[in-house]
Amino acid sequence: MTLIKQETDKVRVFALGGVGEIGKNMYVVEVDEDIIVIDAGLMFPDDEMLGIDIVIPDISYLEANLERVRGIILTHGHEDHIGALPYIMKKLNVPVYGTKLTLGIVKGKLVEKGLDKSVDLRLIDGKSQLKIGTTTVNFFRTNHSIPDSVGVCIETAHGAIVHTGDFKFDQNPVDGVYSDIGKMATIGEKGVLCLLSDSTNAERPGVSMSESVVGQGIKEAFYGAKGRIIVATFASNVHRVQQVINAAQKTKRKVTVSGRSMLRIVSIAMELGYLHVNDGTLIDIADVDKYSDDEITILTTGSQGEPMSALSRMAKGAHRQITIKSSDTIIISATPIPGNEKSVTKIVDLLFRTGADVIFGQKQVHTSGHGYQEELKLMLNLMKPKYFVPIHGEFRMQHVHSKIARTCGVKQDRIFLIDKGEVIEFIDGDGKLNGKVPSGNVLIDGIGVGDVGNIVLRDRRLLSKDGILVVVVTLNKANNVIISGPDIISRGFVYVRESEKLLEEASALVTETLTKCMVENVNEWSSLKSNIRDVLSRHLFEKTRRRPMILPIIMEV
Repeated sequence: MTLIKQETDKVRVFALGGVGEIGKNMYVVEVDEDIIVIDAGLMFPDDEMLGIDIVIPDISYLEANLERVRGIILTHGHEDHIGALPYIMKKLNVPVYGTKLTLGIVKGKLVEKGLDKSVDLRLIDGKSQLKIGTTTVNFFRTNHSIPDSVGVCIETAHGAIVHTGDFKFDQNPVDGVYSDIGKMATIGEKGVLCLLSDSTNAERPGVSMSESVVGQGIKEAFYGAKGRIIVATFASNVHRVQQVINAAQKTKRKVTVSGRSMLRIVSIAMELGYLHVNDGTLIDIADVDKYSDDEITILTTGSQGEPMSALSRMAKGAHRQITIKSSDTIIISATPIPGNEKSVTKIVDLLFRTGADVIFGQKQVHTSGHGYQEELKLMLNLMKPKYFVPIHGEFRMQHVHSKIARTCGVKQDRIFLIDKGEVIEFIDGDGKLNGKVPSGNVLIDGIGVGDVGNIVLRDRRLLSKDGILVVVVTLNKANNVIISGPDIISRGFVYVRESEKLLEEASALVTETLTKCMVENVNEWSSLKSNIRDVLSRHLFEKTRRRPMILPIIMEV
């Protein structure tokens, strides 16, 4: 493999997402005038982001330097690496590079947004070597919980910038495609200036279990089940889906698929040859009742307790076709993503209440797609980087990964624990932190992209805590008299029928305040409203120890 070097004056590396958090992965490498973006992922909102659907990275820096952005490279097809693409491609019209399955999934997303004709998708694989702008980029195969995952190697004059993507070293992969350890070693021998490596499981000692072992565990669960089997897993975990289909075929069961994302990924993976299913195995969900229970397997989404997912609807008895029976066996083949533990526990509890046999949290039915400590050490030892940046994980994971790097010979002063937007600059092969670029969260609510900011979220939080009180008054400004009202409407603050006295007092206070203002010739709308707010807020807090949002509406005759 010949690596083409180029004389490089300046290299800059930074993250617009994916550090100090799980999800929203987006990393930027600048080689002289070329800007290369690696991944464009989304993140699901936390509990504080009320009503928000998804969160994507802030790309204002890329928009400001659009003429220098040469392309976006996708390491694999998971949502936290490709989910933001349909939103950002409206602003960045640059080529997108990805492997066959990754681009297959991306294309489906772009079709939904009507962007499939305008986006330039370019196919790569683990052997590709190409020029992006004037920069040479190579790739290497990795193992992960979705096929067609790659790491990225960007050439500079002082060594390569290597991004591992999400990886583990599976010595017995389901699809027989192994990590390209030889190529990784070659890259390491040629010289790695900086390694950006996946930190998700940096806290877990040892080696992650092979996906093939999970296949055995799933088979055993299938042999022990008397009635229907319902398996919940990530739709994008194509290897796991294959293992479930294999187990169903071995035990002479039919498979039906429930959940929109599962249906989409299964059809794409089958069409592209990544999922192998015998004729007659897949049946329509409407035909489930035509077979006896011991002939049925239901493959579904909802392993993270998402409220609207197929598994959640089954657990609540709200699914149109599937009602859970006590004779069912339910296998949850996933672990909760950090932050989802509460919703997963709720769903598991509901499933147990149905009387079904629930297999959850057991080693033999799930393994991680991210390497444990010994695998992270192997990557470090293969690459032998001069500088090291732990990425893809919460800060504590990055911190533990930095300790692991020290045990592998990387010097403390050459390890960068970065936050979003912090820039590492390499001049003549020497790296240092130098400045920040704009970064943060862009919130997506419905079809609005970025129109919900901190102020709106603050109002939503206030409304969710103590509710709202609307005060409606009609004034005659010429004569300084109240024509009608004040009428007080309460929502989420107090139950009106049981709080008549409190609301009468509030009404009297508003009348008194307005009369006083008019006597003193204070008649600007803003002054009248703030006076009403101040007086009511104090009074209601004294009486109830609550602070509802107070919304005065003053009309003039």
